[in-house]
Amino acid sequence: MYNMNYLMAIDAGTGSVRSVIFDVNGNQAGCVQKEWKHPEDPRFPGSMNFDWNANWNLTCSCIKEVLTRTGVSAAQIAAVSTTCMREGIVLYNSKGEELWACANVDARAKDEVALLKQIDPQIEKEIYLKSGQTFALGALPRLLWVKKKLPDIYAQTAYIGMINDWIIFKLSGVLAVEPSNGSTTGLFDLKTRRWDIDIARRCGLRDDIFPDVIECGEVAAKVSKTGEEQSGLIAGTPLVCGGGDCQLGTIGVGVVEKSEAVVFGGSFWQYEFNTDSGVCSPRCDVRVNCHAVPNLWQYEALAFNPGLVMRWFRDAFCDLEKKEAAEKNTDPYLLMDDKALSVPAGSHGIICTFSDVMNYINWKHASPAFINFDLNPVKFNKAAFYRAILENACLVTLGHIKLVQEATGKHIQKIVFAGGAAKSKLWPQILADVIGIQVDVPVVKEATALGAAIMAGKGIGFFHSISEAARTLVKIEKTFSPDAKNREVYDKAYDNWKAVYKPMLKLSDEKLTRYMWCAPGL
Repeated sequence: MYNMNYLMAIDAGTGSVRSVIFDVNGNQAGCVQKEWKHPEDPRFPGSMNFDWNANWNLTCSCIKEVLTRTGVSAAQIAAVSTTCMREGIVLYNSKGEELWACANVDARAKDEVALLKQIDPQIEKEIYLKSGQTFALGALPRLLWVKKKLPDIYAQTAYIGMINDWIIFKLSGVLAVEPSNGSTTGLFDLKTRRWDIDIARRCGLRDDIFPDVIECGEVAAKVSKTGEEQSGLIAGTPLVCGGGDCQLGTIGVGVVEKSEAVVFGGSFWQYEFNTDSGVCSPRCDVRVNCHAVPNLWQYEALAFNPGLVMRWFRDAFCDLEKKEAAEKNTDPYLLMDDKALSVPAGSHGIICTFSDVMNYINWKHASPAFINFDLNPVKFNKAAFYRAILENACLVTLGHIKLVQEATGKHIQKIVFAGGAAKSKLWPQILADVIGIQVDVPVVKEATALGAAIMAGKGIGFFHSISEAARTLVKIEKTFSPDAKNREVYDKAYDNWKAVYKPMLKLSDEKLTRYMWCAPGL
């Protein structure tokens, strides 16, 4: 007889889906990851479609392959939990069949945002103060888009759910929404952590499509016979409500108490600050979500595309490093880190305009650019531009820390840094130097899946509480302390960057340059 001493996390990210197996001590036994894409419908600029048929097949293949590769039997999986990119939504008919779905930063609903604002110029602010969400990423304009553009689908819609809930639904036939990701729809009351149908009614939307809410860390269902046939898991395996990727990542790095904070460095950079209050910023400039830990909420500030900028730079300019990395069986980013170590703090004054500091109610980013360099190849070379990208992401993070401090009146003494960027030999030190406080890097950098595994264990009683499990399982690998001299350089660099960014954004506002990204309706 098998011992049921493994937990499975299924993580549906923006760029890929993966299935990860952990033992009950938090050790990763194996991971299988499959890339997926969310193509734009050429008829609808800004759209980001979620292909539920292809993506379900990829999800099942990840589950089957990780079991095969690890040698772990499906019978040894004690529980499964799920996590995903936030904001992605799925609409179902009364039979539970998918009708329509989109991924996280789908931006097709520009006209609908404008229409909502015409209804009442104060509607976005008033909904934000209750839900923590603006129209930038939430479901409200997208649902209104479906109502206007796809009326037959809207009429058939019986339920709305998030993508992590969709995975549980496909495995079990049971649909319920948990509050950490559900709150990103803009249709939740933050304080009650439940649907607020008055918000839907106010926006001219139906109020009868909202499934039950089950709190994070509770068993939602069990794998069905159909789920067993498709996924390879055993029928009867408990399926535990997980949460949004950032909320579970926060758990996976041990940030589970109020006034603790974390930065996740990936395609997007998220700054998360825990609070025991669901009160929103009166300036509507920072996002507020339900945490996956009950009775906690999170202020969240997002930097757009630091990881994607790094990928672009690598693929556009670093062919030699990619070739050398392949020969040495290492990561080209690590080779670039080594070269950037010789570049002084401040990158000889190079200024980047990529992501701006978040302004949730008026969210847009200037055209990407490098500014303030000359034609001296000794100073202004590949390594200098690479380091400038690293520094820019950290300057945006400093802006986000300041933003949340202004909203909450709370100051942080240290921060956890996780995600792919935390694997860098250089980036964590730059972050410490820029923000001027201690930076802790955990052993497990890709923490979202570990957070989901913790939720799975909590749901079936392996762990007494989420906080206890996180404190027990999460280990810090390295601590970075700020360098005072570099801090002086970066304080000046931050002021210069903010001063330069303002006219660069104005150029995009005047249509002379293209926005890197702009929220629908702006």
